[in-house]
Amino acid sequence: MGFTLFLVSEGMLFFSLFWAFFYVAVHPSGAYLGTHWTQHILNDTVQPTHIPLFNTFVLLWSGATLTWSHYGLLQGKITPAVEGLFLTLVLGLIFLFCQGLEYRNARFDISDGVFGSTFYLLTGFHGVHVLVGWIFLATALVRLGSGHLSSTRHLGYEMAIWYWHFVDVIWVFLFFAVYVYGTRSVSMSSNEITGTPL
Repeated sequence: MGFTLFLVSEGMLFFSLFWAFFYVAVHPSGAYLGTHWTQHILNDTVQPTHIPLFNTFVLLWSGATLTWSHYGLLQGKITPAVEGLFLTLVLGLIFLFCQGLEYRNARFDISDGVFGSTFYLLTGFHGVHVLVGWIFLATALVRLGSGHLSSTRHLGYEMAIWYWHFVDVIWVFLFFAVYVYGTRSVSMSSNEITGTPL
């Protein structure tokens, strides 16, 4: 029950961040903020079909390998449980590496208008959650390898699984909100400012 309430509180936190993102996206002039949605961000700042889409597939696959691991444990088969969990951890590292690569190559930073601020807040906060979930799962892998978990006693591992799937679901919302809708809003707003036709 406690962990369920924790996930609900995390969901409410992300809801408030998405609310802020969409509220400002709908009012891009930003007069009340003393800034602009885009400021000088270029139209091609973030390409949803590049690293973000790849990272979406990585996280979805990590959810599948984690489910495979959990199913193996429920069947009392330790080898597939360990293999699936190990693959999940590898995919989690790939996701974090790609996100770092995306940040390194980004043509804007957190101080570039409201879009820059909300982009780094949402994606960075999600990245921290991936890191926490990775540590959670790595601990479960050590316990699984040490024989601490069985098909009937693995509550800690199950909570880690819930957390990882929560992070996956948040990323899907984040991908469509920030990368698909958000970059379209940036492009539209930039064209309105410069007078360039869409």
